[in-house]
Amino acid sequence: MDIVRNTDGTLLVPVVSDRKHPSEDADSDATVSTEAEPAQAEADPTTRLLHPGEGGYDEALAEWDLQQNPDRQPVVSTASGRQEAMTLIHAVAVSPDHAVAPAVEALDDPHSSGEALRHVLVGGVHSVEDFSAEVAAAEGGEPLPAHEATKIIGEVLKELD
Repeated sequence: MDIVRNTDGTLLVPVVSDRKHPSEDADSDATVSTEAEPAQAEADPTTRLLHPGEGGYDEALAEWDLQQNPDRQPVVSTASGRQEAMTLIHAVAVSPDHAVAPAVEALDDPHSSGEALRHVLVGGVHSVEDFSAEVAAAEGGEPLPAHEATKIIGEVLKELD
């Protein structure tokens, strides 16, 4: 099952259930345990809904982005792409309606900006926090919380694809 990105930015990710082994204490316990196991396995959820800022969200978003184009070469961030990506994230963040499409259309090099944002995601939550601090230093204002920056990055990457 692939990761699904919802319109609100949440991600529906597959979860692998833990295997449960029968108890080795007694034969009768093992029989009861194995009979109850199929019902337990069916009751376990096979997906999990992750919200921006939640543990594992950044990694899942990077994996979702990779699923959109599995033949894509490894991401490479250039200085100009990173600068344009910082301007883009700031523009979306300060926009009253968080309009992504007009900000993406204004890019000179959408490919390089997208690669820079993918590079940020691959680095995980600390990379997103550092990027957010860079955006604030370059564009002014306070750094965005990591979950908000990650959500905007996801929206931008969806628009770019």
